[in-house]
Amino acid sequence: MKDGFFCVATAAPKVSVGDVEGNLTRIKELISEANASGADAIVFPEMSITAYTCGDLFHSSTLLDAADSAICRLAEFTADKSTLVVVGAPLRYNNTLYNCAAIIYGGKLIGFVPKTYIPNYNEFYEKRWFASAPTFPEGSVDIHHRAGVCKFGNIIFNFRGVGLGVEICEDLWSPVPPSTYLAMAGAELIFNLSASDDLIGKYDYLTSLISQQSARCIAGYAYASAGFGESSTDLVFNAKLLIAENGSILKRNKRWETGSQLIMSSVDIEAIKRDRLHNSSFTDCSRRNNLPVTIVEISDDNPAPLGQAIIRNVKAMPFVPSDDADLTQRCEEIINIQVAGLAKRLDATGTKKLVIGISGGLDSTLALLVATRTYDLLGLDRKGIIGVTMPGFGTTGRTYRNAITLMETLSVTIREINIGAAVLQHFKDIGHDPDVTDVTYENSQARERTQILMDIANQTGGMVLGTGDLSELALGWATYNGDHMSMYGVNSGVPKTLVQHLTRFFATTLDNTKTREALLDILDTPISPELIPASADGTISQKTEDLVGPYELHDFFLYYTLRYGFSPRRIYTLSKLAGLCQKYGSNEVKRWLSTFFRRFFNQQFKRSCLPDGPKVGSVCLSPRGDWRMPSDANSSLWMKECRMLIEESEI
Repeated sequence: MKDGFFCVATAAPKVSVGDVEGNLTRIKELISEANASGADAIVFPEMSITAYTCGDLFHSSTLLDAADSAICRLAEFTADKSTLVVVGAPLRYNNTLYNCAAIIYGGKLIGFVPKTYIPNYNEFYEKRWFASAPTFPEGSVDIHHRAGVCKFGNIIFNFRGVGLGVEICEDLWSPVPPSTYLAMAGAELIFNLSASDDLIGKYDYLTSLISQQSARCIAGYAYASAGFGESSTDLVFNAKLLIAENGSILKRNKRWETGSQLIMSSVDIEAIKRDRLHNSSFTDCSRRNNLPVTIVEISDDNPAPLGQAIIRNVKAMPFVPSDDADLTQRCEEIINIQVAGLAKRLDATGTKKLVIGISGGLDSTLALLVATRTYDLLGLDRKGIIGVTMPGFGTTGRTYRNAITLMETLSVTIREINIGAAVLQHFKDIGHDPDVTDVTYENSQARERTQILMDIANQTGGMVLGTGDLSELALGWATYNGDHMSMYGVNSGVPKTLVQHLTRFFATTLDNTKTREALLDILDTPISPELIPASADGTISQKTEDLVGPYELHDFFLYYTLRYGFSPRRIYTLSKLAGLCQKYGSNEVKRWLSTFFRRFFNQQFKRSCLPDGPKVGSVCLSPRGDWRMPSDANSSLWMKECRMLIEESEI
């Protein structure tokens, strides 16, 4: 295992029915390939030593003796390998034949796990040959095999700090799969050895089943199903190799190939352990459902090579679906959640007036779009939405024009109030030099705008709709009691990278050409609070991402901090896998990672008194629900690790 990742391979050799020698040769080839690639473990299909479709040949001592011999030679073959092997084979025990998974490592046969549920319906008549797994008070017993004494029964194998469990084909399709009990007993990665024939629609159902079981078990799930070479007398078998983790499919093979196949992916064991620690229902269920299980410790005689790679696709933007169809569906769902939340708040308060500060920036644009859709849903006149643009010292012509265009084309009420004179009077009152563009200069403008919005809400019997997003809340990039405050924060659960995609989604779905053009220009405008005077050429001089760092990075840091509680070092490792270090440079990623943790801790006091707002995803910073942290929590542990990262040279 490397950096909390366990690299697993699933393989489907091209088998020949009853040809144990030929099957063993191809299995060895795949083991060598996986071992050379740094796999911690490899799983093969059900009965891959003999092939699954041997029929009554399973009652032939010739075939069974050859299978026993193959297990012995396979154990010898692994003596110098770093990869644990899980392979399907028949086993005779107490005058009974079992469909088993053989676990082999470091030249030794470690144990056999028998299939629990034996099908006897439709085209499957396994009960003609195999018995269901026996139960033992201690979970397993010692048996004597030609390859040596080993365990037989219900077993969890502890290997490189990971609990490994095994179930076989039909077990997964049962009402309560054995993997459920294995996961509750400590298995973090489940292997499934299968021989599943192909029928119309079955693959999609199987994929969903694997995904769902990995989610219920909060586990990794490595599935290997028999492929080309199995008998086609009555059925067709196509290799199906899938690796899942906690509800997500990490890797799958290309189907309908005629040769042997192998796929690999690294399962995030640290993330699995964190989710189990965080999920009290999982722990409570484990306490109520005990099953006798033997824990077998596998000594690591051949540890994984130091240069072992992490084989895993890590998304640079974890909040944003990469597939266009998924993105469209996700955008619709998020917008509907925002709309439903706002609709309920309007209904509960009995108000028909919303007051929104419109700056011509991304966040206020999204809030306005959600507001108009909410009013349409409730059958309210959009004129009840009062859009207030409040030009200040840093407002540029570009953002002002976009704000006006947006409000005009969306048919909301427009109010324009220049805050310049009021802020200058305030500077005079408190004795601040207006030529000093410091934090007082900036925050005075933000608080003046919030005061105006609140007073208009009082004036009209309405409520102020907040526009700040999740990323700004994480960084504390908001003026306390300024734009930090509202009566309902409709964007509070939406990170900046997703705000951009939601705005683009609106741009592609709205019919009005002028609205669409304004939205596209807003998307193209640098993110800025516009609190510092514009440049000589009238363009934005204060760019947020120059000051606090790229939002793409901060959203990445935010996701893995809140969703999994990962350390700075592990987040940095993931950023390399996601290609962010290549895009921004390792030193820049480390620098902004340090900024993120510093601001995340220092700015908690702003999050402790946030207004209500809808949660839209798995990550949220509401002080009433998802994130409860003292405002004076000490960040020294995290900052120390960030400094260590910065001081380290890249190899």
